[in-house]
Amino acid sequence: MTPLLTAARHRLEYAVFLAIGRIFGAMPVERASAVSGFGWRVIAPLTSRHRRATAHLRRAFPEKTARECDAIARAMWENLGRTFGEFFHLDEIAASDRLIVEDPNGTLAGISPDRGFIACAAHQGNWEIAVMGLSYRAVGVAGLYQRVKNPLVDALVRRKREKFYPGGLFEKRPASALRLMRHARDGGGVAILSDLRERKGLPAPFFGAPAPSTPFPATLARTLDVPLFAATMVREPGVRFRLRLDPVEVPRTADRDDDIARATARIHAAFEASIRRRPEQWMWAHRRWG
Repeated sequence: MTPLLTAARHRLEYAVFLAIGRIFGAMPVERASAVSGFGWRVIAPLTSRHRRATAHLRRAFPEKTARECDAIARAMWENLGRTFGEFFHLDEIAASDRLIVEDPNGTLAGISPDRGFIACAAHQGNWEIAVMGLSYRAVGVAGLYQRVKNPLVDALVRRKREKFYPGGLFEKRPASALRLMRHARDGGGVAILSDLRERKGLPAPFFGAPAPSTPFPATLARTLDVPLFAATMVREPGVRFRLRLDPVEVPRTADRDDDIARATARIHAAFEASIRRRPEQWMWAHRRWG
């Protein structure tokens, strides 16, 4: 495609995205969530990604029937659709009492205001909201994001997200790793979505199979000697959410590489335990295992 056609396509996509955003933004948040969720539940199962999701589910839950896996996948699409509709109401959600933070281990109270921390989350529930549960930090939370291919849409999405990352929201690239390391070293929090495939990552066990996973969160925690947490998000009825924070033990032995691998495996064990309880709220259509 020529640069001119690419630019025209980007402008058209951006116009459509703006129109959809205005429609959902004009609705009450509950209605925007429900309408978008219904649309995704109806349309997405017609795509090849639905077949991939059901294949992953059958492998992860061999005890379930094909019909049960299909039902979970359809509910997954509804959750993703709800997440999309809720994106246009993030400010409203942030200013409300729709998010409850569970801290059964005293995780938040145990974080020193002058010591950084790393929080890992999965694409579960509504992951866009997870960082809101960490915003109590005076220094502020920083994060990574994956750039959207359309630069116009990318700029709009970034503007919507970055206000929830007072420590900075950085595009996923090598230079950003150093910026996040400095931020955590200076006492800030770092929030990372850590459940996607990392082609050159570590093979962490995940639903009975090795899944290439980013070692970055464990590397930061091990290098800087700061706490590492698994943050799991669960959607509740009525556009409400629960965020649970659990500490992840980071070994500190003479074998640094093994310490990082073990901590990475523990992060994914925490994700798996939470996903097993609510499998319809995780993103099964992603190429997680290769």
